[in-house]
Amino acid sequence: MQSRNKMFDDLSQLMTNAMGVAQGARTEAETAMKGMIDRWLADRDFVTREEFDAVRAMAQKAREENEALKARIDALESRGPA
Repeated sequence: MQSRNKMFDDLSQLMTNAMGVAQGARTEAETAMKGMIDRWLADRDFVTREEFDAVRAMAQKAREENEALKARIDALESRGPA
């Protein structure tokens, strides 16, 4: 009975070690894949979300300023010649 428990203990230890190796391999593969994707994206000249949001805010502000200036011009034109 003692040898049977030892066999199960050894098998359990072997499976635990195998799971640890598999987890390590998975982590390493994920890290390698993330690195490859990061390099690929960096080579594509994509903008970051922060850069996109900043440019969008600048465009919105310019649009609002243009509308305000157009309204002022329209108001000046409607007054007629001085």
